[in-house]
Amino acid sequence: MTVLILGGTSEAAALDQLLAEQAPEIRAVISLAGHTSDPRPLSLPTRTGGFGGIAGLRQYLRDEGVVAVIDATHPFAAIMPYHVQAACKAEGVPLLAIRRESWKPQNGDRWKSVPDIDAAVEALGDEPRRVFLTIGRLELPHFFAAPQHHYLIRVIEPVNDLPLPHAKVLQQRGPFEAEAEETLMREEGVEILVSKNAGGPMTLGKLVAARRLGLPVVMVERPPKPDVETVEHIDQVLPWLVTQGLFVTERGV
Repeated sequence: MTVLILGGTSEAAALDQLLAEQAPEIRAVISLAGHTSDPRPLSLPTRTGGFGGIAGLRQYLRDEGVVAVIDATHPFAAIMPYHVQAACKAEGVPLLAIRRESWKPQNGDRWKSVPDIDAAVEALGDEPRRVFLTIGRLELPHFFAAPQHHYLIRVIEPVNDLPLPHAKVLQQRGPFEAEAEETLMREEGVEILVSKNAGGPMTLGKLVAARRLGLPVVMVERPPKPDVETVEHIDQVLPWLVTQGLFVTERGV
């Protein structure tokens, strides 16, 4: 019997440690999409890459004897949550999603919420600005249509052949503290921040820094998710596994 964890987030990494320490009798496998070439080391066995759509995922669930799936994919994963919902429903496999709370604007914030990356590009306007992009490597091509801006781009993976005349790339991995973010924005003369509403503490510092500096933020909101059973914290996963009959605590409940 296998518990499949769809990972790639800090929650998945924390769940990896939790299961390894508190429930070593559970055979769990973490699946990574493969967008990051050097992911953080994990305690549990991992697999990398896609499943081949819903049909491929259903086959994997059968072949591996998967008895439960934990969807701990990124808040901006738009396709996999629907695929896993369909596959689990078809195979009768219990599914639990971990969805961290989104960020909410605070007093002093100057947010402009937009539905997608294209709307974020449009929100920058036509006049050249000094833009801090923190939206990941895969979304960068959308901004090629607005080469007039001066971009400070922060990514985890290296970026090659960037067709933007005014761009500086920072290859860094969080967490990022607010004080360091404020110093960076001051030194680079940042005028506006573009962020995805990923939630969580790892990259919250940039929003605190923007608030302190009075900078506007273009906030890309999350894509829709399927209606499945959901929790916000990893400490709710083991009790759920207990309710599924897959894990027994010391008290037997």
